[in-house]
Amino acid sequence: MGNRILAIDDDPDILNVLKANLELHDFQVDSAMTCEEAKTRLREALPDLILLDLMLPDCDGVIFCEALKREYSQIPVIMLTARDRVSDKVLGLEIGADDYLVKPFETLELIARIKACLRRYKQQERGVVRIGEIVIDYQGRTVTVREKPVELTAKEFDLLCFLVENTGRVLRRDVIRKSLWKSSNIYSWSRVIDVHIQHLRTKIEENPSSPKYIQTVSGVGYKFIQVDS
Repeated sequence: MGNRILAIDDDPDILNVLKANLELHDFQVDSAMTCEEAKTRLREALPDLILLDLMLPDCDGVIFCEALKREYSQIPVIMLTARDRVSDKVLGLEIGADDYLVKPFETLELIARIKACLRRYKQQERGVVRIGEIVIDYQGRTVTVREKPVELTAKEFDLLCFLVENTGRVLRRDVIRKSLWKSSNIYSWSRVIDVHIQHLRTKIEENPSSPKYIQTVSGVGYKFIQVDS
């Protein structure tokens, strides 16, 4: 099984749905319906990520989130809530939440947000990774190709890391978008992704017109291929 998720929500039906969907994507899921129960779960085993509903019966979710981030700063927290006001989102992010998802939400988007959060935290822990002729320094956010430094934009760096961390998997454009672009209102977002892929190929591929790392899967998306140096 994969990463451990602690889902905190006072609605048992929502917890059951979350558990079923997350386990289909190879996550381990613990659950809690109150803040006190969540504290018990945290004492038993630390999760890799917390899903936190703001409307809990025994405490204020925002205050609880703030306390969680003080004590467990190494664990990302995604807020799940029916509150959709901009002020609520801003408050949640300001007190430490790593992301904010408004109910109802699509499972695919939740999975993408979870993976994005876990990826960001893993990058902070990782050092230098070599893939063929490409060397990625996660902490320094630098890339070297064929022993020469390559200047990437922040989004290009994140896109490259996302592709590398999913080596061998076909990634649909909507999965890439939901993982790397928070807004779903980007005009022609499919074209935006294609343009970023094109720019990335120009910078890391020896022959961008015949790429060996970032390959197109016709009608679906893209796949990163492991190439021996």
